[in-house]
Amino acid sequence: MSKKAALVTGSAIRLGKAIAIALAKDGYDIALHYNSSASAAEETKAEIQSLGVQCEAFQLNLRKADDMPDFVKDVVIRFPHLSVLVNSASAYTQATIENTTTAIFDQQFDVNIKAPFFLTQIFANTVSKGNVINIIDNKMAFNQNNYAAYLLAKKTLVSFTKMAAIEYAPSVRVNGLAPGVVLPAGTRSPEYMEWRIQGIPLKMQGTTQHITDGILSLLQNTFVTGQILTVDGGESITNTGKNAGDFDQSKI
Repeated sequence: MSKKAALVTGSAIRLGKAIAIALAKDGYDIALHYNSSASAAEETKAEIQSLGVQCEAFQLNLRKADDMPDFVKDVVIRFPHLSVLVNSASAYTQATIENTTTAIFDQQFDVNIKAPFFLTQIFANTVSKGNVINIIDNKMAFNQNNYAAYLLAKKTLVSFTKMAAIEYAPSVRVNGLAPGVVLPAGTRSPEYMEWRIQGIPLKMQGTTQHITDGILSLLQNTFVTGQILTVDGGESITNTGKNAGDFDQSKI
């Protein structure tokens, strides 16, 4: 089997870690990116190496786009067989339009769209053939102003995914995956989770394997590019809007 390697941003913890481990199990060497989670990165690195593949941790503040060319260069020196980029790292701040400061706005856009934009650009200009997977959010289907800057950035990432798929075809395929309720913040109560699950047609919470299975599927299907795979139990298709068929005529 020819060697293959993947760069996964934000892969020291949470979903990024699960993605890196799943790719490692599929035979990929892993370039593990982290920003401030140095100790977690070393633990994840050891766990991945125990799977029989190579893993190296690389630090980068994703808000520093000017540092990205050297960052990718360092990754390629270590893993010249790099062929996959997963833009998994994310910044997530809840704030309405009214409550969004310039600092919040800049952080959300720097991490959630500017970083994937330039990493994809550099990656596509570095590899001869490869894949980019952008991790988005099933909130892209909604207009939840409580997450104004975050959601605007993720919606922009959807459009960028499609643009990049056109520009970098046929050598690089670019797709996205939009998770639903999989790894909620630790502050979420059991009552909250039950409430969320009731809004999901499949009446269940997702697992990281549901997400990683989707990523592997996108990587394996060589006839797919510019697509967003939503893995959310159907939650994002539930908003039908008001319509005449649902209107109670007896109230007239």
